[in-house]
Amino acid sequence: MDASWEEFGWERIGHGVGRRRLPGWDATVALVTGADGALLFDTGSTLREGAEVRAQAEALLGRRVTHIALSHPHFDHVLGTAAFSGAEVYGAAGLAEFLRKDGAAGLHSSALRHGLSEHDAAEAVDALVAPKHQVCGEWTLDLGGGREVVLADVGPAHSGHDLVAVVPGSPGSPAVVLCGDLVEESGEPQAGEDAHPARWPVALDRLLALGGEDAVYVPGHGAVVDAAFVREQRRRLAELFGVS
Repeated sequence: MDASWEEFGWERIGHGVGRRRLPGWDATVALVTGADGALLFDTGSTLREGAEVRAQAEALLGRRVTHIALSHPHFDHVLGTAAFSGAEVYGAAGLAEFLRKDGAAGLHSSALRHGLSEHDAAEAVDALVAPKHQVCGEWTLDLGGGREVVLADVGPAHSGHDLVAVVPGSPGSPAVVLCGDLVEESGEPQAGEDAHPARWPVALDRLLALGGEDAVYVPGHGAVVDAAFVREQRRRLAELFGVS
């Protein structure tokens, strides 16, 4: 299975863990596989993109995605979710209510501002899926065969609802931390109107505590980084926003 990642245009991150950098906004989607289930972390920016990711995941795995974790409620990370019928969807505490009450209009306008067509934006927002499972603190998913994934609600920070996923390490394979946009490598971290800058450095402290010094950290945008990169980004954010 691990030998197949690159054949499908994905990057192998660890044993049974891979990711793809999607075109357009360089947003990451990641897959974590177990004997009985598969977790997809984020779903892309449109239903069409979500369907493409689903098809690739099913070709890679020979089975469907069973779980989805949404890192935060920005259009390039969540609007493909409806393409994954039957998957159990997880998000940070409060995300479901936010999407049902206020989030759809904001996602639609943000998608249009960033260049998505009216048709693609409206189609995806009309089919918007709110998480059924809300993570408060930490939630451990058992994907079978000894593969566990820890979902952790570490926000608010980059947004009002930031979720990360940690794949514990094993002998010869370091832990993998799927960071969402708490960490960005291909550009400076973006603090939009829903960001909580004063909380962001603290969220990165928790991220580092969850992953540890030897973990592989996968940003929401850009190349894979290490703990030193995350610490430096934390330092710059704290300096920029005037917090400790």
